[in-house]
Amino acid sequence: MASILPPIPRVVFTVLEPLTLVAGFFAPFISPEWFVAEQIASSPLVDITQNTKMVAYQLGNIYILLAMIGVAVLYTTTEARVVRNYLIALAIADVSHVGVTWYAMGHERAVDVASWNSMTWGNIGVTTLLFVVRLAYLAGLFGPDQQSPIAKKGGKLH
Repeated sequence: MASILPPIPRVVFTVLEPLTLVAGFFAPFISPEWFVAEQIASSPLVDITQNTKMVAYQLGNIYILLAMIGVAVLYTTTEARVVRNYLIALAIADVSHVGVTWYAMGHERAVDVASWNSMTWGNIGVTTLLFVVRLAYLAGLFGPDQQSPIAKKGGKLH
């Protein structure tokens, strides 16, 4: 369960990350036009096709799915190995997410941090921060995992 994580990664992965994913879920449903336009800073708000709208909604759906999977894994498992493997998978996805965003924006826009909008901060800034915290956790920089309550009772479910 989440209690095996040291305090900083516990807050980051079980509170902050799910909240950002929930925000990512709502954004395309509130305004798919805004959500699509904001993917690259300084893009104009225009009418979008039904296909584009569907892709925006599906991306929002993936965000809420990720939030639910994260909560399910991190709040229910008592095995550090499961948590570590989950965070390794997310770290790999972080690299590809930032890479694809960088590629689509182009190098000039990606390095122009002053022009980043909230979406770019989420896609590059927050994802990079999550990646760094994941690596720090995996490297043991936050200290050892806490012993789960089940392990303290001899490893048996009661």
